[in-house]
Amino acid sequence: MKHTSDSTGSFAEAPADRRATSDGYSETVRDPGIPFAEFVTIIAMIMALNAMAIDVMLPALPAIGDALEIVEENNRQLILLSYLIGFGGGQLFFGPITDAMGRRKVMTGGLALYSLASVAAVFAADLDQLLIARILQGVGCAAARVAALSVVRDCYTGRRMGKVMSLVMMVFMAVPVIAPSIGQAVLIFAGWPWIFTLLLLSGVAMLVWTAVRLPETLAPQNRRPMVLSKIIGAYKMALTTRVSLGYTVGTAFIFGGLFAFLAMSQQIFVDVFGLGTLFPVVFAAIAIAMAASSFTNAQLVEAIGMRRLSHGATVLYTGLGFLLLLMPLLGLENFWTFMILTSLVMMSFGFMGANFNAMAMEPLGAIAGTASSVIGTISTLGGAILGYIMGQLFDGTTLPLGLAFTVYGLCAIGCILYAERGRMFHALERAGSPE
Repeated sequence: MKHTSDSTGSFAEAPADRRATSDGYSETVRDPGIPFAEFVTIIAMIMALNAMAIDVMLPALPAIGDALEIVEENNRQLILLSYLIGFGGGQLFFGPITDAMGRRKVMTGGLALYSLASVAAVFAADLDQLLIARILQGVGCAAARVAALSVVRDCYTGRRMGKVMSLVMMVFMAVPVIAPSIGQAVLIFAGWPWIFTLLLLSGVAMLVWTAVRLPETLAPQNRRPMVLSKIIGAYKMALTTRVSLGYTVGTAFIFGGLFAFLAMSQQIFVDVFGLGTLFPVVFAAIAIAMAASSFTNAQLVEAIGMRRLSHGATVLYTGLGFLLLLMPLLGLENFWTFMILTSLVMMSFGFMGANFNAMAMEPLGAIAGTASSVIGTISTLGGAILGYIMGQLFDGTTLPLGLAFTVYGLCAIGCILYAERGRMFHALERAGSPE
């Protein structure tokens, strides 16, 4: 989308470039007004604030638990869950706001709240104060996430959007590779509050970068007034469009497995396999596998299609989860089999997350902000609850994690069949279709 700045600092929209895909369907490409690489990086780093707020915390959970006198070890997972509740639930309210006010105001406001909540977390004196700060952190990041995904939908549709989202996920996945190691390094030289100082600095950096460089991508004539009947209508459209609903709920189940892994990872690698300070290293190896699959998806999605890649990955995800479930049941649980199977599960996730999200957003371009909020709320909040349920089942073995991948994978396959009316693996990309 070409933009020209006027005397008020706003931006004017240029016509879209409509292109045909190899299977004869159209996609839209608009120049976002800044270099493509910078555009992808900004969106990815905004999304990565979410991963940073979760993954940098993992090595610090025992220290936070000791400092705040959390007696039950599984209750440390509340530090992750509280953030995910704010992040998942908060998204529901920012869709209509970003459709009415534009993307920049919501994005910068969310980043400001994220930064202020990080300050509150630094000075938290007990668990309740920390959990409130974490919820507010999540709400701030939710606003930025809704606006960021809406910006992507403003500029791209079809397989091109799938490629952009894959590139975003590739940069986004670099954060889990390094975040636990950063958290571990902070703990070596300073106390756990300094981890929240790091989140504060990251939030402020993205606030400044976004405010200075990212233009408004929603033209004034395309904004939707915040009229209650229209808001309800937009939510209804997002919840009743078959493809969008199917892939949104499917994403929630896939995220349920991912969040179960995040909730249990520190306990599994440290308590079950006794890795101690090597935990960030093995976590990084698994994250690298996920990042590599996201990069591969970006290279293949335009040629093969979002459906074929994501459907195959979902079947693989479920099958690998079943193998993980069998390992402890058969007495074959050991570090290397767990590491290999879990890495392969996370690799399959790299072919699902971006594609599921793009396919859910595809039919809802007219309400991109609201659509992003509904999709984000259901997938993140639903995934957090599902992950927490399995996390609370942790019993000193890897069995609950294998159960999560298997059950939630089967549910995701069911969601695909609902969205596609009983079909899988077909190549059709129905850009702009309500079904």
